[in-house]
Amino acid sequence: MSKVTVIGAGNVGATCANVLAHEDICNEIVLIDIQEGAAKGKALDTWQQAPIDGYSTRVVGGGNDAYPLTAGSDIVIITAGIPRKPGMSRDDLISTNANIVISVTREVLKHSTDPIIIVVSNPLDVMTYACWKASGLSDRRVLGMAGVLDTARYRAFLAEEIGCSPKDISAMLMGGHGDTMVPLPRYTTVSGIPVTELVASDRLHAIIERTKFGGGELVNLMGTSAWYAPGAAAAQMAVSILKNENRIYPCCVRLTGQYGIDNLFVGAPVKLGRRGVEQIIELQLTADEKALLHQSAAAVREVVHALDNMNIL
Repeated sequence: MSKVTVIGAGNVGATCANVLAHEDICNEIVLIDIQEGAAKGKALDTWQQAPIDGYSTRVVGGGNDAYPLTAGSDIVIITAGIPRKPGMSRDDLISTNANIVISVTREVLKHSTDPIIIVVSNPLDVMTYACWKASGLSDRRVLGMAGVLDTARYRAFLAEEIGCSPKDISAMLMGGHGDTMVPLPRYTTVSGIPVTELVASDRLHAIIERTKFGGGELVNLMGTSAWYAPGAAAAQMAVSILKNENRIYPCCVRLTGQYGIDNLFVGAPVKLGRRGVEQIIELQLTADEKALLHQSAAAVREVVHALDNMNIL
């Protein structure tokens, strides 16, 4: 049994803590937020849900002075940051959220030795880089939640199109989290059947485009970022790590030459186990796929340079 800390008790963080509590694999989940009442209240609400839904995980919350509660965390999930608003790109969030991510990372590490950190804050790829730089941890212990959410959206849209259960769809995508992500139809199957045999090329293209802008679609509908799927996605990553399942998921990780990309956090398929990123899997991409990946990586690197030029780190 293990301990997980979730930083940020907004919609995403609270959902992540709730989903993870239902997995019943942690001794304790700690929810921390600048708004102490929100963290304590949502933690208490989730704990009071335990007798109804049948889990034993203790959930507690606290404000900025409650970081000692996080001591000995095996996994820290960072969701803190300002939400994305209509008309706002992920890159617009960089300065404020970088300061937040760096601050909470350093605070967490005062109380926990060598945790695995999962970053959810946007712009995701750059915030994961900021967390890694601020933490001094191995790049195998700092990763971002991006591809798990993006593939979930992709699979959901495909399930609608095909009229099948999303559970039967397996998919992979790569690249930055956002409009330049690279869904890979060649690695998308439905119960082992290539998706290209079930979905016409024009419809598949439309679904891929909808996936790329999936976050923006929800912002336009709700006036803020999504939370149910992102929170559940981060929890799913934590489960694979805590159970040492070695599940293969697309995650934001630091590439060190794989796919011809060096020293950049970007989405790629990885094996997640007890040590964090157990393995980065290198697919044999076509020339076109690799070109799209490098285009996406270039967009991420541009924002990384912008962060570096702010001299925040």
